[in-house]
Amino acid sequence: MQELIRKAGNQLIRRRFITIAELIAAVYASLVQYLEDQELIRVGPFDSTFCRNASLDDLSEEKIGWFLRNAHRARGFPLLEDTGSADVLTHLNLLDRGRPTHAAILLFGKQPQRFLISSEIKCAHFHGTEVAKPIPSYQVYKGTVFDLVDQAVDFVMSRINLWVGTRKDGPQAPVKYEIPREVVSEAIVNAVAHRDYTSNGSVQVMLFADRLEIWNPGNLPPSLSLEKLREHHGSVPGNPLLAEPLYLTKYIERMGTGTLDMIRRCHEAGLPEPEFTISDGFVTTLHRKTPVTPEVTPQVSTKLALSRHQVDILHECLIDKPLQVLMEITGRSDRTKFRNQVLNTLLQDDLIEMTIPDKPRSSKQKYRLTEKGKAFLESIQEDDE
Repeated sequence: MQELIRKAGNQLIRRRFITIAELIAAVYASLVQYLEDQELIRVGPFDSTFCRNASLDDLSEEKIGWFLRNAHRARGFPLLEDTGSADVLTHLNLLDRGRPTHAAILLFGKQPQRFLISSEIKCAHFHGTEVAKPIPSYQVYKGTVFDLVDQAVDFVMSRINLWVGTRKDGPQAPVKYEIPREVVSEAIVNAVAHRDYTSNGSVQVMLFADRLEIWNPGNLPPSLSLEKLREHHGSVPGNPLLAEPLYLTKYIERMGTGTLDMIRRCHEAGLPEPEFTISDGFVTTLHRKTPVTPEVTPQVSTKLALSRHQVDILHECLIDKPLQVLMEITGRSDRTKFRNQVLNTLLQDDLIEMTIPDKPRSSKQKYRLTEKGKAFLESIQEDDE
């Protein structure tokens, strides 16, 4: 018994307490410290804590290299392109005792949704003004936060109205979207960057005939209110370590100007101001210029929901063109994403066709304009005249 007392005594820190309240406070503080040391509770931001069961092998060196190139070009990021992955993660404070944090997985993970399943984005397009089944177009996007933003923005931009000018003033035809691309991008990147990643909900992007709604499972920090979003305010990111690389690649700013930029650009485009609301999450609503009425849309219309890159592809396909040439127009390097996000829409709308339809993956495969595609381009020129 004496040996046990001596052993226990060597591990104790003795303190004197005057009141019961002091004792209770000290016991609670010790308990919190113990739970934190055992990594059973989190006291810092979610994105700064380590991602359980993840290792450095779950991060993509290719994606880290992409970040280095873009961050150096966009913001003069000091690390060289051949910097090792561990050094990059350390510089960005994305390691916790040598383990990748949640932010590291979301930014550079090979399969982020393997660890954070709700970090995906769900995109839906409805012809009417209410949620109704069947949903005409529905996509669930996965990948890093950079992938999610790019894919969701492309989903919206390929489905809203687009004005296309002529090439009389230069080789590039001028285009003007119904909702400015910068506004759509800002709303989506805000939802991805500031959402609550501890929630089981996913970001939802819903395009209706009269509006675009972006919902995320999150709330405003205590220092901000819905009214302050329409005034000059400071930047209070909910996920600071996640926001830093997004800033370095110019996906976001860090001056709290995002909502004001959205309001200004909507004014310039002749659109109503964006609406910001809080219900079971945070919702940004962007109004469309005119409701879409697909029931009376003619077979060939200059209001077909095509992006600028898709219109450029139609011009190129006046002469048979291989896939690689078409990818160069958009600056894409991923064939699968290019097919899913750009090319397949043109094929499904019968604006272009394959020269070897029986062998879709043939190395000699090329793409050419259909009669419907030619009529679409002619209708654009007639509208401009």
